[in-house]
Amino acid sequence: MPYDLPSAERFAPEPDKRPGRTAFQRDRARILHSSALRRLAGKTQVVTPGEHSQEWDATPRTRLTHSLECAQVGRELGAALGCDPDLVEAACLAHDLGHPPFGHNGEQALNDFAQDCGGFEGNAQSLRLLTRIEPKRFTAEGSVGLNLTRATLDAATKYPWPRGDHPTDPASPKFGVYEDDRPVFDWARKEAPGTRTCFEAQIMDWSDDVAYSVHDVEDGLHAGHIDPGRLRAEPERAEVFRVAVGRYVPADTDPAELAAALDRLQGQEWWPHGYDGSAVAQARLKDATSQLIGRFCLAAEGATRERYGSGPLTRYGAALVVPYETRLECAVLKAVADRYVMQRAEQERLRADQRIVITELAEALTARAPEGLDPQFRALFAQAPDDRARKRVIVDQIASLTDAAARSLHSRLTGHP
Repeated sequence: MPYDLPSAERFAPEPDKRPGRTAFQRDRARILHSSALRRLAGKTQVVTPGEHSQEWDATPRTRLTHSLECAQVGRELGAALGCDPDLVEAACLAHDLGHPPFGHNGEQALNDFAQDCGGFEGNAQSLRLLTRIEPKRFTAEGSVGLNLTRATLDAATKYPWPRGDHPTDPASPKFGVYEDDRPVFDWARKEAPGTRTCFEAQIMDWSDDVAYSVHDVEDGLHAGHIDPGRLRAEPERAEVFRVAVGRYVPADTDPAELAAALDRLQGQEWWPHGYDGSAVAQARLKDATSQLIGRFCLAAEGATRERYGSGPLTRYGAALVVPYETRLECAVLKAVADRYVMQRAEQERLRADQRIVITELAEALTARAPEGLDPQFRALFAQAPDDRARKRVIVDQIASLTDAAARSLHSRLTGHP
């Protein structure tokens, strides 16, 4: 279906400041200029900024650079399939805004703390931030966040259901909206058929997978954590496939299919069979990164066009088709980064320390709030009608912090270094 007038509606009507821009160009600009996007520069993606080896320095991606790269991938893929490129790019820029300090590790710690006030999920937090927390537009009832269009909010929603309502896995921790954000969520999803994600959200989701699977491996090579030569022999290959099964592919996936996927990638002339940090090696690795992104996106574009034809594909008029073999190749890359970067012993020690920081910070703010809260959250804390609402304000405050800000506030409130 094309982009109709309801798709461009805003929760709170407002006039255009400058004629000539589309509604989706305005949405993209609002996200690009938001403080929430800037804060992603201080949030770890996989390799901690500042890490380096004896051979070469690493300049790893942050949540911000990942979001920018995801947006570039999504914009081009969306445009090739007939979507509004600004709409897809806006969704990609917004997809990680709700991630707390320390990434998924911080997300788990905050979810434990928030169990009695609705839990915590980074995607639900992104919607909350876009529609409530990020200061941009206010009505008589209060903040409406960035006041984005219905289509952009829908495109940024990866899991369009509340906590515990996963359509196929009720035990899944993934959800996209807290109960007190249901009014704007229901408004954004008014045209949606059930829990189906719109076409633009599917492009955003695949672009996210492509960007982080490829770039996490690139960062791991740069940092010296991944030796591609080890992927040519057992038992290293079997260990990578073990990581993939149940985490990045269904639990009943045959490891032989993953082996075939890795073989296909290793058989490409551009595959990085070695890396020594030299300028030539860096250039070859960058070419491999580009080749992988192109391979994954062109496969999805071709399969989708084969099913739906050559016309514009938007909203609920199509579904993104990603070939099974392509998903396996992407999953193998995720498992490689997981095995050699995220599962390092020093990373587990770091994650344990990060969980302590988040837990103790939450406890300290609970005991001392509004001390420690930013002025914005201090006012919300004072206005909160009950303990549950006050706890959600504390969660919002912690989720807004960068890694360094979380450690600094933790140290100030607890006296621990």
